[in-house]
Amino acid sequence: MAKLVFGLNQSLDGYVDHMEFAPDRSLFRHFIEEVRGLTGSVYGRRMYEVMRYWDEDHPEWSAEELDFAAAWRSQPKWVVSRSLKSVGSNATLVEDNLEAVIRGLKAELGGEIEVAGPDLARSLTDLGLIDEYRLYLHPIVLGRGKPFFAGPTPRLRFAACDPIGEDVIRLTYVPA
Repeated sequence: MAKLVFGLNQSLDGYVDHMEFAPDRSLFRHFIEEVRGLTGSVYGRRMYEVMRYWDEDHPEWSAEELDFAAAWRSQPKWVVSRSLKSVGSNATLVEDNLEAVIRGLKAELGGEIEVAGPDLARSLTDLGLIDEYRLYLHPIVLGRGKPFFAGPTPRLRFAACDPIGEDVIRLTYVPA
């Protein structure tokens, strides 16, 4: 049975903003290894549109960026959206029956499936489907933006704390 994991970079005041968090080399290498180890990813529309950046190589990319792009492209993706009409390669559009689709993926697959996007994570949390939350805490205060938890904070139990690179701490929680 697969484990559903929601993890994102987060500011000290609880916000997520992909334009504000440029990972250092250690954190980026960590994310490359994380993506390589995933069974797949479930994306909300907005997060999927952000991540489509990795679909095509850019001449200015470093070796690490090329590694991340290759890992991202190779994994299956399920994109939850009622407004998109199509998705890119190695992706499946999920327009309805979210709970049944995700329960089916969890039952049929093994390993970890990443959940990408706070709004999607809220829906899956409300359905009791997320098995683990990973907060990559950065020493930044944003004062605005999208909160990590898009709805009420679920009851959680601390599971682990890991430093990643020089400035980031990964806090891991499971439902209580």
